[in-house]
Amino acid sequence: MAVTRAQQPVVTSSAPLPVRSRLAHPALLLTGILLVALNMRACLAAISPMVGEIQRTFGLSTTASGLITTVPVLFQGVGAPLTPRLTRRFGTERVVLGAVLVLGAGVLLRVLPSVVALYAGCVVIGVAIAVLNVSMPGLVKREFPERAAAMTGVYSTTMLVGATLAAGLSVPLEHALGGGWEASLGAWSVLALVAAVAWLPQVLRSRDERAAAGAAPAAGRAGASKPIEGIWRSGLAWQISLFMGISSLLVYTLVAWMPTILAEHGMDRGQAGLVFAFSNLLQVVGAFLVPLIAGRMTSQRALAVAMAGLNGLGIAVLLVAPVPGAWVAAAILGVAQGGSLGLGLAFIVLRTGSAAGAAQLGGMSQAIGYLVAAAGPVGAGALHQLTGGWSATLALMLVLVAVVGAAGWGAGRNRTL
Repeated sequence: MAVTRAQQPVVTSSAPLPVRSRLAHPALLLTGILLVALNMRACLAAISPMVGEIQRTFGLSTTASGLITTVPVLFQGVGAPLTPRLTRRFGTERVVLGAVLVLGAGVLLRVLPSVVALYAGCVVIGVAIAVLNVSMPGLVKREFPERAAAMTGVYSTTMLVGATLAAGLSVPLEHALGGGWEASLGAWSVLALVAAVAWLPQVLRSRDERAAAGAAPAAGRAGASKPIEGIWRSGLAWQISLFMGISSLLVYTLVAWMPTILAEHGMDRGQAGLVFAFSNLLQVVGAFLVPLIAGRMTSQRALAVAMAGLNGLGIAVLLVAPVPGAWVAAAILGVAQGGSLGLGLAFIVLRTGSAAGAAQLGGMSQAIGYLVAAAGPVGAGALHQLTGGWSATLALMLVLVAVVGAAGWGAGRNRTL
């Protein structure tokens, strides 16, 4: 379709849809993807139950303790734009392997007996996860071009399962290992090592393919394509980025403060924790089902607006009836938050025509997304301190829900970058 000067510029790519490459056995490929996905949230969720102990160990202030969870999110945004260049130069398989190994190293660095090492480990973890966040959609787009949305649902669900398991197992691991919070958190480096070993056949096979074809690493593997030109000027790319960014801000804000909101309105802290865990559990349902539904739709506009609407409904229940409606709000928000995550990742593969394009859009959308999301917990805490309550924070979140709905309406159009 022709574009006039008055219209929003449309970014196009002439690269053909990539054909699935012949990697190691498909079962090994799927196992590798799932094990990598398990690592992408586990080491972040594992630290939440340990923040109090870490604070006492190093004598940190509340603000400094909050940075333990904020820094990795911030550096996911910082590291995301660098990833497409890495994948084009070294190949996705080697970049994923390197990121998993760096992630494991960051987990170990974080538990060394030093405040500097603690925060340095958080930085390393954030950058490593950023690389994986951007690499995986491109990989899924290349290896499963006709089932990209469904596979996106599988690996986004696996990420949330890893986070749920890590949050639930951190304290039992501390008791079982007898080494305090350091041993519990350090144990998650083993999961990274297992994922690296499982991913190694993909690296070896891709190296053999390049050698057989006489191709240089910079040329990429089967399905490589030129990057999309002018992506930062694309209205569609910005709509996807805003959908992901503000959806993530809502998630991270409630992850940080939902139990506190319920407790300050009179709910027992133990029960507030159960409500929060229930909400996290239902995120898995949304993350699995929504991308599957999205892949069967020509336009995802209605689905995006539905996710925004559910987020708004859940937040409204917390605003008007925080304790009586806690379980209802938790159920609605769980499905909405998991579904929004899955749909945002599905947009990356549905709105692009190549693996390189998916990686590039992933880099842009997740850079914006995590930089925006990092402001959520801090901003909500500051607004609470200023107003003395949570009503203003929740009301502002409702305004942001409307922005998410508008961005999702644009991102759900049946168009390709």
